[in-house]
Amino acid sequence: MILTKLRGLYRSLSETEKRVADYLLERPDDVIHYTITELAHFADVSETTVYRVVRKLGFNGYQEFKIGLARELATPRPIVSKTLNVDDKVEDVLIKVVNDDIQAIRDTSEVLKAEDVKYVAERMLRSRRVVFLGVGSSGKIAEEAAARFARVGIYTSAYSDPHMQVIVGAMLDKEDMAIAISHSGTIRDTVKSLQVAKDSGAFTVSITSGMGSPITQASDIVLYSSVRRDPYMEEFTSSRIPEMLVLDVLFTVITLEAYKAHPDMFRKIDEVLKPKRYL
Repeated sequence: MILTKLRGLYRSLSETEKRVADYLLERPDDVIHYTITELAHFADVSETTVYRVVRKLGFNGYQEFKIGLARELATPRPIVSKTLNVDDKVEDVLIKVVNDDIQAIRDTSEVLKAEDVKYVAERMLRSRRVVFLGVGSSGKIAEEAAARFARVGIYTSAYSDPHMQVIVGAMLDKEDMAIAISHSGTIRDTVKSLQVAKDSGAFTVSITSGMGSPITQASDIVLYSSVRRDPYMEEFTSSRIPEMLVLDVLFTVITLEAYKAHPDMFRKIDEVLKPKRYL
């Protein structure tokens, strides 16, 4: 998952580090044959810059990184679509977007850790209340999440207004949980609101693709999603499917646990909803 992790780190890299990242993402098959001096030369950066990127990817040295990259490239992976461009026909866009979203799901399965999901689920089931935070399109996901988790007996609410977020965050305590959703992890309002909740004693969680982004510093635990394969188009064409997938996995885990503990509650909910249906 080196290349997946590199895309997640991309926004947090310096301009010179991004040159290394661009080269790695474009020519990974070539890089496994390069020395650190050669990669620095082709990326037009110093060897120190290459080493910083390698360290941020979790490796102690360049040779260890090359071995890891070679192993990753040796594993068969599905063919993904080429980058979107302004001259694409609708038929091309359809194929590329579908393939990109399928790949985003696969990439999310690589970066999302089962033990982290399990821990968040356990904390959520013990929490007095769970507050979902998000602005813009992430705010809509927060609202959807609050509605879904409320159906399994968890006291939830969602806030997309930054002022209300900090007000509510300041009233939370150690019995509460705040979950912030931010695809990039760099939205100031969301980061500030989550930090307020954390300072108030709440257990804080973020759902983001931004590895090393500011929101991770305000989080007790991070549930990572994936990013689009083209970092330059990420801001304008990013899908919210990865964040929805993370929430879907978390919701399913909690639903199974809640059903084991309170099967009668689910039957009661089903009975209440029957009059709402035609069939």
